[in-house]
Amino acid sequence: MFSRRIHTAEDARRLAKKRLPWMVFDYIDGAAGDEGGARRNRAALNGITLTPRILKDVSARTLATTVLGAQAHVPFGIAPMGMCNLSAPGADLMLARLAARHRVPLGVSTVASTPMERMIEVAEGNAWFQLYFSGDGEGTFKLVDRARAAGYRTLILTVDVPEVARRPRELRHGFQMPFRMGPRQIFDFAMHPRWSLATLLAGRPEMANFTMPGFDFDRTESRAKANWDTLKDLRARWPGQLVVKGVLDPQDAKRLQEQGVDAIQLSNHGARQLSSAPSPIDVLPAMRDTLGGSYPLFLDSGIRSGEDILRALLTGADFVFLGRILQFAIAAGGEAGLQQLWHGLEAELRGAMAMLGLTHL
Repeated sequence: MFSRRIHTAEDARRLAKKRLPWMVFDYIDGAAGDEGGARRNRAALNGITLTPRILKDVSARTLATTVLGAQAHVPFGIAPMGMCNLSAPGADLMLARLAARHRVPLGVSTVASTPMERMIEVAEGNAWFQLYFSGDGEGTFKLVDRARAAGYRTLILTVDVPEVARRPRELRHGFQMPFRMGPRQIFDFAMHPRWSLATLLAGRPEMANFTMPGFDFDRTESRAKANWDTLKDLRARWPGQLVVKGVLDPQDAKRLQEQGVDAIQLSNHGARQLSSAPSPIDVLPAMRDTLGGSYPLFLDSGIRSGEDILRALLTGADFVFLGRILQFAIAAGGEAGLQQLWHGLEAELRGAMAMLGLTHL
């Protein structure tokens, strides 16, 4: 079983690279520009040292925490990711079941492969809907109303994609949704028959929130019209909790706080947008100083281990979100692989807490 070989995020990535078509792997794994941002994310996390403490009774440790008032079994959840079913048929629902099992938030992407209504049902309510503003906003606000009707209580507005960045690995493969089939793509799929046959039997992944009349979406459409008035309109329209994701400037964060945003998620989109953007962990201390000790701050981008999660929490984050490594685990070992990676992250976090003399978070 592949899942038995998944002990770390790098194990999952290595196995996924073997199993996925090159085009799909590079879509999931790739970053913007020369991918220096992805390397910077890792360097920033690796540069944070944690000092062990000794002779503390750490025999009883708990990972439980709260996130926006809800109990969570662990201090990390699932970031919104588009087209997860590319990693394996049914990946979206695997993530939803994981969220339900561990009572953690699942970010349901605007461009998910499974309708938002089904996702929150399978996640047993542990789902937040992630929103992209696009075009003139008409379709965007239709999605807001639809999410509210589906029972979502938390909305994530992603603000770091005014334009979809150039990601060279995607460009080299001619990646687009739906797939454009040419000789290179056909050869790629033929070289990965297990994935190709499973995907063929399950049906081609689509942007499932846009299969209904009146809900059109173009992945490459400009999102550049969004401004502070857009946020004001959204805040007035959305009665639930509002998280803004993709924030790296403390002054922007302060203005969001003043505009009634309930939480901020520090993110550089996994280095998929601006290659020269700072790593979220580097700006976290200044963000915490600006917003105060009690304001909810979440973080994603570059997280690969339980120690990374603890680094983020001790640097000032209240909660951490994981992204592509979960897709790699699914590609490598299906739902069993996803669960093994998750348990590994829990074990790493528990072990690191013990080394630091911590019993709770």
